[in-house]
Amino acid sequence: MAINYMTAEGYRKLVEELNELESVQRPAISKQIGEARDKGDLSENAEYDAAKEAQGMLEMRISNLKDMIASARMIDESKINTNEVQILTRVKIKNTKTNQLMSYMIVSESEANFKEGKLSVTTPIAKGLLGKKVGERATVSVPSGMLEFEVMEISL
Repeated sequence: MAINYMTAEGYRKLVEELNELESVQRPAISKQIGEARDKGDLSENAEYDAAKEAQGMLEMRISNLKDMIASARMIDESKINTNEVQILTRVKIKNTKTNQLMSYMIVSESEANFKEGKLSVTTPIAKGLLGKKVGERATVSVPSGMLEFEVMEISL
């Protein structure tokens, strides 16, 4: 099982989601299955089939969350320095071709949210930036070709 590094906030969100799924959604789906079963012939009961499928998806999500929580390792944010790009640092980069400035926080895969500027550590851009210092350049292979970024600033 791979180690999943995350913030305390990210860990808390996973635990809250797991609790919600187990204590609220699981009983609700069981109730739906029971109600659908009471309607008669299960071989032609679309409600029953849909409820069973929803139950399977829910149980898969619960299992995935339990795995993520079991492999979670919280990062002590007080020990992170900004000398180089690493997980939980915010990095301001410039595309050397277009001079476009972008800012991302490098986070674990489970906390990634592109709309919030949180880039997964497993993405090609994040992998290319890890270990770089301010002023250094990173050449990154992306599906559309090669991109070159210059690290402008590293912060928390």
